[in-house]
Amino acid sequence: MAAPAERCRSGAGGFSGCLRTVKPWWWLALLLFSVSSLPAASALVEGLYCGTEVCYDVLGVTREAAKVEIARAYRQLARRYHPDRFRPGEPGSEGETHESAHKKFLLIATAYETLKDEDTRRDYDYMLDHPEEYYQHYYTYYRRQLTPKVDVRIVILVTICAISIFQYYSWHSSYNEAINYLVTVPKYRIQAMEIAKQQGLLNRTKEKGKNRRSKDEIREQEEEVIRDIIKNKIDIKGGYQKPKMSDILLCQIVLFPYYLTNYVTWYISWIYRFTICREEYGEEEKFYIIRRNMKMSPSQFDSLDENTRQSFLEKQLWIKENYEVYRKEQEEEMKVKMATDPRMKRYRRWMKNEGPGRLTFVDD
Repeated sequence: MAAPAERCRSGAGGFSGCLRTVKPWWWLALLLFSVSSLPAASALVEGLYCGTEVCYDVLGVTREAAKVEIARAYRQLARRYHPDRFRPGEPGSEGETHESAHKKFLLIATAYETLKDEDTRRDYDYMLDHPEEYYQHYYTYYRRQLTPKVDVRIVILVTICAISIFQYYSWHSSYNEAINYLVTVPKYRIQAMEIAKQQGLLNRTKEKGKNRRSKDEIREQEEEVIRDIIKNKIDIKGGYQKPKMSDILLCQIVLFPYYLTNYVTWYISWIYRFTICREEYGEEEKFYIIRRNMKMSPSQFDSLDENTRQSFLEKQLWIKENYEVYRKEQEEEMKVKMATDPRMKRYRRWMKNEGPGRLTFVDD
């Protein structure tokens, strides 16, 4: 082989320097040394499963052992090393202390927890067979450790049931509050008493002997009769209406396919009847368009009295142009009402003189 060539050149001012090509052998030596210093790939990693011990060896079984053999081996070792049953000096436990037996029992329990589950055992066997995939083993292990043991579907179902129960209880409380209020309103109370008298529910017959009731008992019975009549005869709408099981969240989710099918059918029928065939709107359809223009929910619209809704029909508010005129009139009326309201006048005067957060200084 030819010797490495030397190259010389003259620099500025007559300075001459030589560059010699460097032999690459020492780079190869450095690379071999780095590779030899790397740790050997090992499947037994501290912190994963049984640590530096093989779980099969801890239980004294082979990798081909069945679940029955693994359970049997665990029970035998647990009887020997369990902290409550361990006795120093017993055969097979020579040199063991309570502390070492406790640590060994924890290792045995860990080995059993690893091997008794098919999925965890499969991951562990894969780690033994592929020791070089460090990061994959860490990810698989901690993913299983941190994954909730309870089925997510059960958690979602329990949550929906709890929300539904709370929802129904809240609606029922609101309904009872509305009934309690209507019982005290003279208008509804008088109507209920007249109905009760017509049905013979408030006829006070003279009672003698042991069957005679006190005035308080008679009054309580009359209140219950009036309350029941108001419940049955008065249709409360809006947010205080009588709760229905079909309105709670659980039933809504179960019946969602049914509602969706009805909506699609209704929408197709609407398009066909009023867009293609150009049919005249009925009263129900007119109310629907008015409610949609006003951006009100069905319960809010149903809570309006009949006279108000009939006035909407008389003004033909299902027509977009008529509704826009009606909306502007309502806005103007609200502005006039606010301008003439004494409370609003006092509020504007206060804002003008002091205003929120403004300090008023008084001379001494």
